[in-house]
Amino acid sequence: MTTTAADHQPASGSPSSAGKATEPTDENIWLEEVYGEEPLAWVREQNARTEDLLEDADYARLESRILEVLDSTDKIAMVGKHGDWYYNFWRDGQNPKGLWRRTSWDSYRSGSPEWDVLLDVDALAAAEGEEWVFHGANFLRPSAGEPHRLALLALSPDGGDANRYREFDVETRTFVDPASGGFDLPTAKGNASWLDRDTLLVASTAEGMPKTSSSYARTAVRLPRGGSLASAEQVFEIPEDHMMALVAHDSTPGYERTFAMDWISFFNRNTSVLRDGEWVVIDAPTDVNLSVHRGWLLFRPQGEWEVNGTTYPAGSLLAADFDGYLAGSRELQALFTPDAHTSLQSWSWTRNFLLLNLLRDVSSEIRVLDPERPGTDSAWASSLLDACPPLHDVNAFAVDDEDDSVALDEEHDDDDGTGGTVPVPEGEAPGAGDDFWLVATGFTTPSTLTRGTLRRSGDGGVVSEHAVIRTSPSYFDDSAYEVQQHFAVSDDGTRVPYFQVASRDLVLDGQNPTQLSGYGGFEVSRTPAYSGAIGRAWLERRTDAPGGANGGPAHARGGVYVVANIRGGGEYGPSWHRAALQEKRHRAFEDFAAVARDLISRGVTSKERLGCVGGSNGGLLVGNMLTRYPELFGAVSCGVPLLDMRRYTKLSAGYSWIAEYGDPDVPEEWEFIRTFSPYHLLHDGVDYPETFIWTATSDDRVGPVQARKMAARMQAMGIPNVWFHEALEGGHAGASDNRQAAALQSRSQHFLWRSLAGRADG
Repeated sequence: MTTTAADHQPASGSPSSAGKATEPTDENIWLEEVYGEEPLAWVREQNARTEDLLEDADYARLESRILEVLDSTDKIAMVGKHGDWYYNFWRDGQNPKGLWRRTSWDSYRSGSPEWDVLLDVDALAAAEGEEWVFHGANFLRPSAGEPHRLALLALSPDGGDANRYREFDVETRTFVDPASGGFDLPTAKGNASWLDRDTLLVASTAEGMPKTSSSYARTAVRLPRGGSLASAEQVFEIPEDHMMALVAHDSTPGYERTFAMDWISFFNRNTSVLRDGEWVVIDAPTDVNLSVHRGWLLFRPQGEWEVNGTTYPAGSLLAADFDGYLAGSRELQALFTPDAHTSLQSWSWTRNFLLLNLLRDVSSEIRVLDPERPGTDSAWASSLLDACPPLHDVNAFAVDDEDDSVALDEEHDDDDGTGGTVPVPEGEAPGAGDDFWLVATGFTTPSTLTRGTLRRSGDGGVVSEHAVIRTSPSYFDDSAYEVQQHFAVSDDGTRVPYFQVASRDLVLDGQNPTQLSGYGGFEVSRTPAYSGAIGRAWLERRTDAPGGANGGPAHARGGVYVVANIRGGGEYGPSWHRAALQEKRHRAFEDFAAVARDLISRGVTSKERLGCVGGSNGGLLVGNMLTRYPELFGAVSCGVPLLDMRRYTKLSAGYSWIAEYGDPDVPEEWEFIRTFSPYHLLHDGVDYPETFIWTATSDDRVGPVQARKMAARMQAMGIPNVWFHEALEGGHAGASDNRQAAALQSRSQHFLWRSLAGRADG
């Protein structure tokens, strides 16, 4: 299963430790020096070679069209409410690094907001000589009656996961000078939370601070204004072999609490609350996810959980009184119970209600729960929010559950272009406390932003009155395409859903260029989503009219886009995810291959016309398609990937994913991990698909070295049509601004089109 016979031997000069699996010889270990002079010279040579291949006139047109989508000033400016203001971060052609800005509700709903720019990141980068990437803002809760003024801004110097936290004053529009006591934390991985105006809780990997084996923070400190991390009081610590430490303060008035989390592994954690100066662990299995809202403690178990003789299935949502549970009560209320078709994806609290975002066979369903009224199918009364068309992704979340201000006006302009109004009545809570946002999208449906208000009805249910606030424009002729859902049958008989987006006049002759995308890991769900880039780069492109099957007439056609909902993901909850963990990883690959075969058997495409694409864990997925199922694909686009599963735990943040894949240092676990380690599954004499491997130097999550080594090994073996490109900045996303994102997407899309369909006709 490996490249050469030598790969079965321990690495030269590196005998395995007692009890550890041996490491195969790795001729490309020199490429693991991320910023080494020789590895970067190799990268630049590869980049030039790939750019010479791909960056032709068709590529230039494609990149321009994708950049037009990303830079569009007509896209929805999503906002978050803090106090009386609505905040937004915006990138476009004039502001590639972005603007952090705010506006009032009246201005935002007008359709032509007047934005108050707080920070111009391009100007900041130019002034400080640093390529800053904005990663968000964390506001200090002000005193009652005062406006939100101070925030910690997270700024990354290269788009990676490490951030520099700097205190910012939104009234003066300046950073608070560290010389005057302003908080300015050195660039590192970790988190920072306001304890009060003059104190932060910080978990950090800054110089001198302990790290875990996963490269995350191991300790947390209480940092006073004007103090240093080195001298700050340590308040929390975890073992080195655990994944990370996090600390956070909940400043909700009347429910002030401080929490610490010992993230043992990716799916196991202990949460503690500070009481009388001591950490009190909340007693629950480590694989039960916890969240707190005011007086409620919510539980979502990842596996079955038995409490007081009742067994709750994985993926349930349970509630308990917070203080009562800590005092020893185990009275749980079941708010959601999954079934074979339905899973809980997320939830959000308004002032008085709980919004549940569900998937039913990968289509959205939203329910509103009322804690004040008993239900029939759940402990709390449940009402269906009628806002979810089939084969769409719709998510509901609170506008500002703590808004106790004067109620919103009873009439709002509806902004749908008709000039009419819709009522937005005062809810059970004053102000926007029971208001919610609704974001809906589909493969051929541009995103729509709706705002509504929840209130109790006389019949015991909850009703919503809402209005469309914004709709994104169409970037391709979406009316020419239809979305279908199909189910493939995997090797063990499991039905695996997938979405197919294709022209309404699709000819089932096996000649359609088809792009199959998937992920299948970490309980991440792949749901319908509108993409102007996919529309322009794939659906609307046209072949040079190849002949049809069996000598049929020539037929110019566009691409078919497919998303597979394979095991390892979260489309059907934790059980769907756990079905492909560690020694069962092969099921994710079998599911994906089953979808590929189904597309071929249905006449949608053929091996020569079928390509696959995936990034990160999805890069591992398509790396296994390349090495385990080369007979099914004509091309593979593999991005920011895991590929060397023998050394992944020693690279970047890889140690933190042992819970997902297993520990390759343990001989028994390496025996199954080696079966899905693409770097060790290459053989001489195999007809491999055309391959494009892409990554980013500044990716500090997976890192660029696994991609480098895979491309180097394939090229050294003489495998033809293996291409590599490494962006020199951009982090794990591979891009830190729209132009970089357009270039990244264009390379991948253009590579697949050239490989599967030939050159575009314009």
